[in-house]
Parts: sequence; C-alpha cells; structure tokens
Amino acid sequence: MQELFRGRLRWLLVFWMFAISATAYLDRVNISIAGPFIQREFGLSNTQLGYVFSAFVLGYAIFQVPGGRLVDRYGPRRTLMLATIWWAIFTSMTALVPSGFAGALLILLSARLVLGLGEAVVYPSSNRLVSKWVPTTERGLANGVIFAGVGIGAGVTPPLVTYILMHYGWRMSFWISAIIGIVIGAMWFWIARDEPEQHPWITREEVKQIEAGLPVASGGTKGPALRWTQLTGSRSIMAMSMSYFSFGYCAYIYFTWFFIYLSKVRGLDLKSSAVFGMLPFLAMAIGSPLGGWISDFVTRHWGRRGGRCGLAAVSMGVSALFLALGPLAADARMATLLLAGGAGALYLSQSSFWSVSADISGPSAGVVSGFMNMGNQIGGALTASVTPIVASYFGWAISFLVAAVLCGIGALSWLLVDPERTVGLPAVEAPGRR
Repeated sequence: MQELFRGRLRWLLVFWMFAISATAYLDRVNISIAGPFIQREFGLSNTQLGYVFSAFVLGYAIFQVPGGRLVDRYGPRRTLMLATIWWAIFTSMTALVPSGFAGALLILLSARLVLGLGEAVVYPSSNRLVSKWVPTTERGLANGVIFAGVGIGAGVTPPLVTYILMHYGWRMSFWISAIIGIVIGAMWFWIARDEPEQHPWITREEVKQIEAGLPVASGGTKGPALRWTQLTGSRSIMAMSMSYFSFGYCAYIYFTWFFIYLSKVRGLDLKSSAVFGMLPFLAMAIGSPLGGWISDFVTRHWGRRGGRCGLAAVSMGVSALFLALGPLAADARMATLLLAGGAGALYLSQSSFWSVSADISGPSAGVVSGFMNMGNQIGGALTASVTPIVASYFGWAISFLVAAVLCGIGALSWLLVDPERTVGLPAVEAPGRR
C-alpha cells in the first residue's frame, strides 16, 4: 500500500474518508429500510417513526460545532477512531430493544439521538483533513470523492439491509453495520495522520506539493480559533449555512422517507423498492465526484466564484426543478428517475460547501464546517418529521414541492458567498485572489 500511493498519500486518506463516509450512511439509512418491520414489531405510527428518524439528525446537528472544536483540538485521526467505536455501541443498542417492550419508543429515540452525537464528527474531521492535506486546486475533487461515500453507503444499504432482514431479521442488519464500523475505524487509525509531516510514508516532494497549494492566511492553517461572533458575523458562513439547511432538507427525504414512499405510496414490492430505492443514491455517488471535478476545472480557469459558488447555485436550481416534477409523474419508475435526477443534481453542489468552508476558515476548518453542517442537519431533522405530516394533510407531491422551494432558496443563497475572503481577515488581506 505504501508503494502504491507513493507521492499520492493524500489520496489514500481521501479514499479512506470516503469509506468512513459510506459506513456512516449505512448506519443512518439502515433504519429507514428496517422501518416498516420496526413499526409492526413495536406498534409505531408513521409520525412516531419520523420522530425516531429526527432523533438521530437532532443529535447530529447539536454536536456539529462542539464536534468541530474537538477535531480542531485533537485531530481527525483519534477523533474518528473513537467515533466509530461509539457508533458500534449505539447502533447495536437499537438491535437490543426487546420485542413487546413498553418503552421501546423511548429507547429507540435515545439510541438514535446518541448515535447522532457520535456521527457528528465525521465531516468536520474530513474538512480538517482536507484543509491540512489537500491543495486548494484539488479540494473540489477530494470532497467530491469523500461525499460519494454518502451515495455509495446509502445506495448499498437498501439491497444489503433488505437481504439481511429477509433472511436473518432486521436486528442482524444493525449488528452487521456495527461490525463494519469497527473495522473501518481501526484501519483509519492505522493509515491516517493529522499532519502530512507526521506520516512515515510521505515523501518530501509530496509535502512540498501540499504546502505550496495551501491558502496562506496569516500563518496558514495555524493560529487562534475563530470566535463564535466571527462565525455568526460572517455573511459567507451564514449564507452557506442557510443553503446547506436547504440541502439537508432535500437530501434527508431520500435518507428517511424515499424507500417508504416507493413501497407505500407508489405500490412497489419490497424487492422493487430496494432496486429503485438505490437510484437516487447512485446518482449522488456519481454527482458528488463529478461536481467536484467540474468545480476544480472551472476554478482553475475562471476563479472560485464561478467554480464553487456558480456551480452550486446552478446545480441546486436544477435539483429544485426535478424535485417539483418527480412526484407528478404517473408512472412510479419515471417518478423515481426524475427524483434520482434531483438527487444527482443536488450532489453536484456538495463539494462546493466543503471546499469553500476549508478555504475561508484559516485554522478553524473543523468548527466552520461543523457550524455550516449544523444547518444541514437541522434541515434534515425537520424534513424527517415534517414530511409525513405535510403528506398526510396535502399529499406527497406537496411534500416534495416544499423541498423544491427550499432548494431554490439554497441556490440563491450562494450569491451572498465570497469564496476569496478568509473569515477574520480584512478583505485586502484575503489570500488566493484570482
């Protein structure tokens, strides 16, 4: 492995962050596939199941900023290793709830909430890694690869969990998810280091290449952490957080209700739902690295405003159109294809959020991305609970239309982002102007 990635060690770490990303989404999406079985066993309504979905996202959201602080202080290597152990414990707790237990809803809510707390460090860790290891001109692709793990993890989950629960029961799917997390975390601890110069496998040439491509901002990536007032006072951070709220609201429809929408609303059987339920996640897996590659290409030729902000605004606008049209299709398969197109277009914008937050954050990549991602997860928590309520009163087409409108607002928010200005520095001192 050392020789295979000689001179490209940063891409080995990016790939392993992709694997962690995929595992994290396996852990969070498995419950949406097992959801109907859990509902029947414990007598839960759609609204109560929505609360269970939301509990995870709520825990995930509230620990984003503290998790980012932890990553900035202790580094992604140790933080992620401990986090994967945490996931295994609380994923297993979901499987341990006994059948017929009167307090099952409370246990499920608690287990998913605490699991969310543990998973909150994943993407602040990835952003901290990218800010230290990846030159600015490669960050779109690096983030695109990492977030392709979202699509792969969530896309593999429907057929994998469906097979397991049909042959071994829904509890076994949670046990297997826990074991995968432990293995991935142990491998990460072995191959990862927080700083390039700490890694025994890295070459001197790669260190120079990385250092030459990093933003130079008042001491580079070293210095005092940003204060809370600097985070909330930054127009760029607040606009990205608003846009990422919209992104999260749209994305979590797929992670929580899409499989159930196909089976209960569109009338597909379990196997067909598993197959068609993969399509949005495969579109995400393709859209994320493709968007990162396009973003880097445009950035190199026309600057960050076009490559980061422009791409994100256009792709989110296209996603809004697909989200509005998909539920109107009479044929279930056509509806799935349109909604999958919306997911793919949405994830074309994914790397922009993380590339810009790494570029403008100076020494605080973890906490800035954590703050931004908190907006994403608040949106996700909202859609997990609100979507079935809106659907019950107004129909599923309106539920998706609400997401489409928010996606359009998220696209417009990118007009307020300045990708050239480092937070905490005057505009005249901002690095990397093109």
